[in-house]
Amino acid sequence: MIQFILNNQIIRTSVNSGITLLDFIREHQKLKGTKIGCREGDCGACTILVGELNDIEVTYKSFTSCISPLGNANGKHIVTVEGINLSAELNTVQKAMTDNFATQCGFCTPGFVVSMTGYSLDDNKLNLNSCNDAISGNICRCTGYKSIEKAGFEIEKKLESKDQNHQIEWLIKEGFIPDYFKTIPDRLKDLVMSPRAESRGQKETIVANGTDLYVRYADKLSEEKVHLISDDKILKGISFNNNSCTIGANTTVTELLENEKLLTIFPKLPSFLKLVSSEQIRNMGTLGGNFVNASPIGDMSIFFLALNSTLTIQRENGTERNIPFQEFHKDYKKYDLQKGELLKNISFRVLDASEKFNFEKVSKRTHLDIASVNSAGLISLKNGVISEAHFSLGGVAAIPKYLFKTNKFLKGELIVSETIHLAEKVMQSEISPISDVRGTSDYKRLLARQLFFAHFMTLFPNDVELNKMIAL
Repeated sequence: MIQFILNNQIIRTSVNSGITLLDFIREHQKLKGTKIGCREGDCGACTILVGELNDIEVTYKSFTSCISPLGNANGKHIVTVEGINLSAELNTVQKAMTDNFATQCGFCTPGFVVSMTGYSLDDNKLNLNSCNDAISGNICRCTGYKSIEKAGFEIEKKLESKDQNHQIEWLIKEGFIPDYFKTIPDRLKDLVMSPRAESRGQKETIVANGTDLYVRYADKLSEEKVHLISDDKILKGISFNNNSCTIGANTTVTELLENEKLLTIFPKLPSFLKLVSSEQIRNMGTLGGNFVNASPIGDMSIFFLALNSTLTIQRENGTERNIPFQEFHKDYKKYDLQKGELLKNISFRVLDASEKFNFEKVSKRTHLDIASVNSAGLISLKNGVISEAHFSLGGVAAIPKYLFKTNKFLKGELIVSETIHLAEKVMQSEISPISDVRGTSDYKRLLARQLFFAHFMTLFPNDVELNKMIAL
């Protein structure tokens, strides 16, 4: 039995937990405001809000319901565009859209309105997003984005006076959301939750939040049993112990962005991770899912390879084993995960003042796109000499590529232009890009070269001579 609150209604259903939330909302509940667009999580027409109880308050995130399994709604508050309507007038977000002529055919409008409402519900403690960041995963096919951006700016202006200590009450008073929202925390507490099954059938597909699997197999998964692990607490969380950071496999990119200690370690983390997919997918996609998808251009695989990370793998009998992340991917879509095993977490040594890290990505669109080539690099310095180097490249091999030879070459070398140019030649010798829709092999080699150089130019911006010689 799956139990959750859909807008203002308690839902109890025995429908197969593997069907998409979009299909349940539209076909079983007849709420047609949530639109069917791409069914790949790319256009945002099916955007909903997912509210999860944390102690005494509910936090809301925007999701694309077309690639989200129904079972993951268990115990949560699911909000569609119908659930943010006021009884007798447009809500504040809807009014901003109409006042700025930000809708034309109207097909995409519900998704935009829901995403903007999600932004309004965000407590914005770290002030990482704008309203227009929140709609980064929403595509409009006919209106043109300037009018939508103007609506976003208007919403931001109204939210400047939000009472952060009583935000739900303030949002209700200001017409952003209906008043039933204030009842949701107590109603979620009262839901009788079904215990999660600890064992799984041998033929059940393991699904976290589904952002990779449901793009390809939504119809298949809707008809079979799935083993949902999204709410498994053992697989969640970010912790620090001594000089190590451990991140659960079910951690999302948004949760990385919201961790204040990680932001201290990686001051440029927001600019790095906003290159990764869209707001909705960052709210959904898990690190473990990105790793086992085993894409040669998986952004988070490239990111954590350069941190010289270690994976903890949990066996079905409860025992664990650890492997270097650089040994996990074996061949195209093949990795070191045996039958009955799950990725539990990934860990890395916290960087100190002598270490520098950078992430780069090139794609046809700057945001909301798959990389043509992506790269990350970590350099440890001791008395001006490279004591450790960990560089990775995506889109240049059958797997996310850890540059073993290049890293070995750089160790013990000075940071001078000659070293960097020689290292780039070593790098070229250990990659083997192929031509595909994201570029020719020659183009990808050029991108690999430029991104490799970009790391050094970014990490050593004050070395004018070095940057001049690299650019030659």
